[in-house]
Amino acid sequence: MHPLDLTRRQFFGTSGLQIGGLAMALLAGNRASGAAPKAVAPVHPPLPGYPHHAPKAKAVIYLHLNGGPSQLDTWDYKPKLVEQFDKDLPESVRKGQRITTMTSGQSRLPVAPSLFKFSQHGKCGMWASELLPHTAKWVDEIALVKSVHTNAINHDPACTFVMTGSEVPGKPSIGSWLSYGLGSESNDLPAFVVFTPYWSSGAAAQALFSRMWASGFLPGRYSGVALRSVGDPVLYVQNPDGVSEASRRAMLDTLGALNKKSFDKYGDPETLTRTSAYEMAFRMQTSVPDLTDLSKEPAKTLEMYGPDVKKPGSFAASALLARRLVERGVRAVQILHRGWDQHGNLPGEIRAQCKDTDQPTAALLADLKQKGLLDSTLVVCGGEFGRTVYSQGGLSKTNYGRDHHPRNFCMWLAGGGIKGGQVYGETDDFSYNVTEKPAHVNDINATVLHLMGIDHAKFTYKFQGLDQRLTGVEEQHVIKDLIA
Repeated sequence: MHPLDLTRRQFFGTSGLQIGGLAMALLAGNRASGAAPKAVAPVHPPLPGYPHHAPKAKAVIYLHLNGGPSQLDTWDYKPKLVEQFDKDLPESVRKGQRITTMTSGQSRLPVAPSLFKFSQHGKCGMWASELLPHTAKWVDEIALVKSVHTNAINHDPACTFVMTGSEVPGKPSIGSWLSYGLGSESNDLPAFVVFTPYWSSGAAAQALFSRMWASGFLPGRYSGVALRSVGDPVLYVQNPDGVSEASRRAMLDTLGALNKKSFDKYGDPETLTRTSAYEMAFRMQTSVPDLTDLSKEPAKTLEMYGPDVKKPGSFAASALLARRLVERGVRAVQILHRGWDQHGNLPGEIRAQCKDTDQPTAALLADLKQKGLLDSTLVVCGGEFGRTVYSQGGLSKTNYGRDHHPRNFCMWLAGGGIKGGQVYGETDDFSYNVTEKPAHVNDINATVLHLMGIDHAKFTYKFQGLDQRLTGVEEQHVIKDLIA
C-alpha cells in the first residue's frame, strides 16, 4: 500500500513502528561505520507511558510444572484423609462436578491419602511435603496460594489458559505481553527467553506447544526465544563457515535497507519483525555463548544447584541460566518442566520429578537473594491444574494415581514485591473445593502484571475489533494480600 493510500488509522498504527525502524537503521549504520553513537537506542523499548505505576519487580521467572502437580502430595496438607482411605468420595463433596472420561467410567472414586509426610517450616510454620526439603527452607520468602482454580479440565486448553489467559489458541503468552509492554534492559539478548528442560521420571509427558510462549496477535518479535539444550542454543545464529562478521554486518545492513523500503511501501509490521530478528541474531553471536558459559561461576554456586547443573538441558542448568538472564536485563524467563501428569504410579514418579526440581528451585531463590536480585525478580511456580483426591485406577497402601482437578490447586510466588511466609486461600478436608479466598488463574496474572507496574485493565491490544487483554473480559482482581 502506498503511503498516500493509508487511512488515518493505518497511518497512526504504523507510525510508531516506522520511528522504531528508523532508530534501528541508524543504530546499524553507526555500528557498520565504527562510529560511537552518542546514545544507543534501546532495542526493546517499553510502550509510551509504561509502566503505569512504580513496579515492585523488574523481571519474572515463571516455573511451569507441565502436567498438573499434585497439590495433595506437595503443599496442601490434609491429615484427616488417613481416616478416609479407600472410602468413596462423598457426593456432598463432589456436588455433581464434572470429572474426566478417564475416571467417569469407574464404579468407585476411592479416596487416596498422600503417602508423604508433611512438616512445618520457617518462622511462618508453613506445611510442606517431605518431597520438597530444599524449597521448604524458603517458605518465609514464599506466598503460597492454595485456592487457585481454572476453567479447563484437559491439558491443552488448561496450559493455553494458564499461559495466555484464554483457552482459545492464538492469544499472546504472559511473557509476550510483558516484553510488548515493558521491553527489556538488555540490548544483546531477547526480552523473553524460554527453556524446556528434560525430566527424569521416565514417564510419558504431555506435549509442549509453542503457543505457550508465542506472541499470538502481537507482532512476532515479542515471541519467546527457546534456547536449545543440544548443540547451538539458538539455531542459525552463528555465521556459516567462510562468512566473516564484517560480511554478515554488510549483508544485514543491505537487507535492512530493503526491508525498510518494503515497510514504507506496504506498512506490514512483520517486515520490521524480520529486521529486528536479524539484528538480534547478530548480537546473540556474542551474548549467547557468554550467557551459556558456566565456567566462571563459583564452585559454591554450581554445588548449590546440584549435580545436574553441568548437564545441558537439565532443570538445574535452566534455573541457573534464568538467573544469568535476569542479571543481564532480560524481562521474562519461562522454564517449562514436563512429566507431572501422574495418573498412575504417582508416588514413584513424583519423587523423581521433585528430585529434578526441588534443589535447583531453592538454589535459584538463594542465588537471586545473594546477588541482590530477589527483591526485583518475581518467581512464579505452578502447573495448569491440580490432581484429584480419589485414585484413578487401582489403589493400594503404597501406590495410587490421580486424575485432573481444576477446582483447586497450589501456586506460589516469591521475591519481586511478594509478602512471603503466608498461605492465601483454603480448601476443604478433601482438597476438592475452595472454601476461602478463591484465586482465579487470571487473578494470578493480574497480580503479576501489577507487580511489574502494569494495570491489567488498561493493558490492551486492539485485535478483531476488541480491546484484548491478558486477563480477559471477565472481572479479575489483583490479589493485594500477596503484596508486601
